[in-house]
Amino acid sequence: MSEKIKVLKKNFAARCIYTLIMVLASALLQTYVIQVFINASNLLSSGFTGLAILINRISGLFGMQFDVSLMIILLNVPVALLCLKSISTKFTIFSSIQFFCVSIFLKLFHFTPLIDDVMLNCMLGGVLYGFAILLSLKGNASTGGTDFIALYVSNKIGKSIWTQVFIFNCIMLCIFGALFGWQNAGYSILFQYVSTQTVNAFYHRYERVTMQITTSNAEAVVDVYVDHYRHGITVTPSYGGFSKKRYYLLHTVVSAYEVKDIVYLMKQADPQLLVNVYKSENFFGGFYQQPLD
Repeated sequence: MSEKIKVLKKNFAARCIYTLIMVLASALLQTYVIQVFINASNLLSSGFTGLAILINRISGLFGMQFDVSLMIILLNVPVALLCLKSISTKFTIFSSIQFFCVSIFLKLFHFTPLIDDVMLNCMLGGVLYGFAILLSLKGNASTGGTDFIALYVSNKIGKSIWTQVFIFNCIMLCIFGALFGWQNAGYSILFQYVSTQTVNAFYHRYERVTMQITTSNAEAVVDVYVDHYRHGITVTPSYGGFSKKRYYLLHTVVSAYEVKDIVYLMKQADPQLLVNVYKSENFFGGFYQQPLD
């Protein structure tokens, strides 16, 4: 076995361990939020977990109790199977581990509510629920259900659709309100909004930015960049207005989450380079979007 293959296998194993840790932490935090904040204030969470809770409560009206843990699995598995080839096998497997763990943790752990104030439960619980989703996303996985759908569509069109996911959740919550009271539905919508905004604030995979790099060693910087990234880069000769020295302006459009790694990489070739990063509101043309790992 060549040394390169060994290194690739070692890196893959390390990424899998990292993803597993993030997925388990996400499942535990999500379980905690459900028991401490959602159930305590009679709220409804987002996605298929919220749908499982809603089905459980509706079934209770007819004298039946569909188990939430079981419903989480039954709702998520079909979507996971549909996305297995469309997204990524590794991504789908670890996302499935996440929702299976939530189902198991809901049976194993019993956390005591902390706060008796519905508004505080909405705000704090919403933030923590958002972070539960973020832990999975940062580990290149998801919490399943609508996350599968959202990431599948986002990966196709190159734009975040978390707002659309929020609208879907609001529709589900309207059904909840019509059956169980609009006050709890209203608080649940606030909970959804806070969790969605938490994800939007910290997850920037689909945001694009323009990097403007000023360097005197364009060849070395460009070479190290194109060796590691598949984005195009434009080189324009220029000179310093004050120093009159010859420089080069480099322009490239990248995903926001790549910026820190790119800057670090380029500084290995030219420690003196200058970098200006600004958001690209609109971008037309070919753009390489790294697939979900």
